Amino acid sequence: MVAVDVLAEPLRSETRDLSVDWPVALYETLKAAGISHISYVPDAGHATLIELFNADPEVVTNVLTTEEEGVAIAAGSWLGGKRSVLLMQSSGVGNCINMLSLPVQARFPFLTLVTMRGEWAEFNPWQVPMGQATQAALEAIGVTVLRAETGADLVETVAQAATMAFEADQQIAVLIGQRLLGKKKW
Repeated sequence: MVAVDVLAEPLRSETRDLSVDWPVALYETLKAAGISHISYVPDAGHATLIELFNADPEVVTNVLTTEEEGVAIAAGSWLGGKRSVLLMQSSGVGNCINMLSLPVQARFPFLTLVTMRGEWAEFNPWQVPMGQATQAALEAIGVTVLRAETGADLVETVAQAATMAFEADQQIAVLIGQRLLGKKKW
């Protein structure tokens, strides 16, 4: 994990190496999009982003026991006038696929960032089936899927995803490629 002082002056994008510093840039992008609430199931791929949001007194964070709770919390946040993002792993998509009918059928804005497993350098064979099915499952339920493989691409993609979700009332999932996250170390 990267220790970052969120109260310190943000790094200038011109000086930031997005191949390494993408979590900080992603945090700033989400804040600029008006995100004031995040929900998450703890995940190493989102660890730095979670730390940044947990340290921010302007943001409400919820640790979930299951991803379905995050979909309902996102709905409640929107109804309460707040913008929310759900952070999860690709295996979590399988856990909450039925609950995703809530934002799709109710047509309220929904944004989720999904760290992928079962792809590049995966060591756990149990992660492969859902990793292969994540995009198709999301699209089948009616969620628009965007994908990012580099830090720069991720920051730009999330900025556009937030616009699509919160300005056009869309349901958007951004898949974060496993290669960007790096090989899991156990």
